[in-house]
Amino acid sequence: MLPKHTVVILILFFSTAGLITMLSHSERIKPNRPFSQFPLEIGAWQGVTDQMDERVYNILGVEDYILANFRKGPGQTVNLYVGFYQSQSKGDIIHSPKNCMPGAGWNIVENSAIPINLPKSGESIKIERLLLDKDGQKQVVYYWFQSRGRIIYSEYMQKIWLVVDSISKNRTDGSFVRLISPVLKTETEAEMLLTQFADEIYPILNQFIPN
Repeated sequence: MLPKHTVVILILFFSTAGLITMLSHSERIKPNRPFSQFPLEIGAWQGVTDQMDERVYNILGVEDYILANFRKGPGQTVNLYVGFYQSQSKGDIIHSPKNCMPGAGWNIVENSAIPINLPKSGESIKIERLLLDKDGQKQVVYYWFQSRGRIIYSEYMQKIWLVVDSISKNRTDGSFVRLISPVLKTETEAEMLLTQFADEIYPILNQFIPN
């Protein structure tokens, strides 16, 4: 039997997809710039792009994305994924890591919403933090939804705003931002690294993701 929270998420997922399909004739919004132009040198960070497995790509239904591994120094690595959806009106709804990660064998040890400060942008945003474990290996995940001028950490609010904006703005485009860092020493060090990287890329994301 599925856990109660998983059942709720699935119900919300399919009901949102149904509402969007019925109510929205949204425009297919393109990114401001293609993600093939995403910089791989960001401050002290050096990145190498990766390719998504074709099967995963087809399941996600994403139109454009960047998947890359960034390194700042020895043991300082962050995996970046940003997926952009031109439209979510045909059932291609942004997937949550809470559903995908367990399918890949990772156990969610901790799950919380936390604020992070972004000095370069002069902002503080609320994001979702996961602590994952797989055969004794741990990693910290930061993620948020960056859609139509909003930063949203909650899957539930993401779907509510999707319905609202499909009606009021005629838009269902959206983006998903995910950062992962392995826990080599302490979780705190991994979190500090993710926050530093988020601070660097946040102004850049705004160059690609339409408000």
